[in-house]
Amino acid sequence: MRPISLPEIPYGATAARPEWADLPAALTAAIELRLDGPVTAVTSAGGGFTRAFAAVIRTATGRTVFVKAAAEPTSHAYAREAAILAALPEGIPVPRLQWTTEVAGHVVLCLDAVDGTVPGLPWSPDMLDAALRAWARTGSALARPPGALLAVGLPTLADLIRSDLSCWSAIAGGHAPPPAAAPGWAADRFARLAALERAAPALVAGDGVLHGDLRIDNVLIDRAGAAWLCDWTWPCLGAPWFDAVTLLVSAYASGLDVDRELDRWDPPPGGIDAALAALSGYWLVRASGPPSGASPHARQHQRFSGEQALAWLAERQGWPTGARR
Repeated sequence: MRPISLPEIPYGATAARPEWADLPAALTAAIELRLDGPVTAVTSAGGGFTRAFAAVIRTATGRTVFVKAAAEPTSHAYAREAAILAALPEGIPVPRLQWTTEVAGHVVLCLDAVDGTVPGLPWSPDMLDAALRAWARTGSALARPPGALLAVGLPTLADLIRSDLSCWSAIAGGHAPPPAAAPGWAADRFARLAALERAAPALVAGDGVLHGDLRIDNVLIDRAGAAWLCDWTWPCLGAPWFDAVTLLVSAYASGLDVDRELDRWDPPPGGIDAALAALSGYWLVRASGPPSGASPHARQHQRFSGEQALAWLAERQGWPTGARR
């Protein structure tokens, strides 16, 4: 087993959210009206990287739901997520949307509450297996997406890589500076990283719907040990093995045999390395930016993820890197 690397902040404690009492009175009144009773308990979601309200809410009538509410600039993302959730097919491990509304300048989503927790790092093999099985089941159900979901308008993963995840190519071409968060040894590999990255769009192409942001804090493990996949804001069209790679970056940091886990997904030759190149460049460039207004821990997450994706790629390629950071 390789050494375990942990992030600076646990993924269940990355959010900086408003409390229920901080919300406009008109908003809380409207939510209580829709819930048919006064709110008696609010448990804020500790994970995530937005400053929007998100919490499990319990009412005096005993009802328990999960409520998200956001004003601009996050409200448009929540409105998109509501449209996506409404179009997802039944029978997949995704908290269902009960209702959505707009009030007091906020978009509000009310979902089924999952009695579960974000997995801790290092991953336990059982929780990781549950998360991967949940994605396998979901990816299979979305291999032929319903028309209502496609009507929302989903980008292709290939196009997203060309537009947003081609950072090594820009660096190797002299169009962008190397990211400050990159390890020193990477400077000798910029051309190779760019070549791997350029191969990614063709390798990730597919007609299925991906989650698009499948990371550890978008997974909940319920009391029965089953995994639920949350936060469906950024789905795209592509090959389902790519989402497995993004989730397994944190499993690599946990010292687990991630390459064996990927065998079940049958990625194309070169696909995993191309995906890791694209992901590592994106994360490390973002980590090198100014502090994020969305979460004080966003850059830490990006640096950790970028370092682990790049270390995994280096291990697969046989690149000497010195001591792991």
